[in-house]
Amino acid sequence: MLVQFVSMVNGYLAAVKREEGQGMAEYALIIALVAIVLAASLTSLQGGITNVFNSIVTAFGV
Repeated sequence: MLVQFVSMVNGYLAAVKREEGQGMAEYALIIALVAIVLAASLTSLQGGITNVFNSIVTAFGV
């Protein structure tokens, strides 16, 4: 009886550990995807952002 209980607890702990590692991998993939999209959008908007900042600097007369 005790052996079965220990075996069941060990199986549960192993499953929890596997799921945590899988969750971390999923979060890493989501963060990587967000970083790629952000980098691509900022690269495509580079000229527009530069113009906005130049307009602000010109308005302040610096």
